[in-house]
Amino acid sequence: MTAPAARVLLLEDDPAIAQTVDFALSREGFEVRYCGWVHEARAQLARGDLDLAILDVGLPDGNGLDLCREMRQGPQARLPILVLSARSEEGDKVLGLELGADDYLAKPFSPRELVARVRALLRRSQAPAEPPVRTIGGFVIEAEGSRVRFHGELLPLTRRELGLLLRLLSAPRRIHSREVLLDAVWGMEADSGDRTVDTHIKTLRAKLRQVRPDLDPIRTHRGMGYSLE
Repeated sequence: MTAPAARVLLLEDDPAIAQTVDFALSREGFEVRYCGWVHEARAQLARGDLDLAILDVGLPDGNGLDLCREMRQGPQARLPILVLSARSEEGDKVLGLELGADDYLAKPFSPRELVARVRALLRRSQAPAEPPVRTIGGFVIEAEGSRVRFHGELLPLTRRELGLLLRLLSAPRRIHSREVLLDAVWGMEADSGDRTVDTHIKTLRAKLRQVRPDLDPIRTHRGMGYSLE
């Protein structure tokens, strides 16, 4: 029996780019749901049956990064997100990652690279998480590693933040280098660097402080990496 096609939301207001992406993904067996407006994308997301979202940044009725942030705070918190943007500066990419995107591809781009990145995101999203079996300090791991509570509060973590926290929890007080964290959470084929790890650690710390402003359990070891104290 053939596996169902992965359902991809494409939010893009440029018809030529949308047609290129639609053709490249459809040819590889993906089901593409094209939207040119943010409100149309919200309607597709509300159906709850998508496997991945590709978001442009500048749209006629909103901003793709705002929608990305909105998704990370709602039922679609763990849906893989690839941001497409004409903005290629490092600061723009970092902002996209800080708001919850899993990957960022600047325009113009190769359709083959886009397909490869979509496949990589889907593989990583479907890979089983390594479930910690311990409760450590104020952390409680629930549902085989799919949820973490901190001092009784459920943490609203993205998939990357959850992966980083679980990795740190797997060996508390051990220093985990950025390279090890990147390989463990993003995969060996990830087109990312140390800055990506630092950005996600920053957002993870912010969520921990929302629960306990007096605590900072993640320790930075300059030039070495991070540990959980």
